[in-house]
Amino acid sequence: MVVIVSRHQGLVDWLARRGIVGKVITHASPDDVRDKDVIGNLPLHLAAIAKSVTVVDMPNLPADWRGKDITPDQMDQAGATLSRYVVRKVD
Repeated sequence: MVVIVSRHQGLVDWLARRGIVGKVITHASPDDVRDKDVIGNLPLHLAAIAKSVTVVDMPNLPADWRGKDITPDQMDQAGATLSRYVVRKVD
């Protein structure tokens, strides 16, 4: 199961254009992400219990677009790509 953690509808729409859909939530708890593939930004303690975490990199994002709900087309203009990580806590 894919869980999308985001407050930004533009990201959800951008993912859907790529055939990526899942349960969308704005804030994650351990129960939301445990053993699941997650798309979005998570604190490390939650990323470590997820199966994987995929983030959206936008290397060309203009400073005045940061923190705003941009459109899928604007995400493409900003060079949006997906990067998948597996995070493990080391005791």
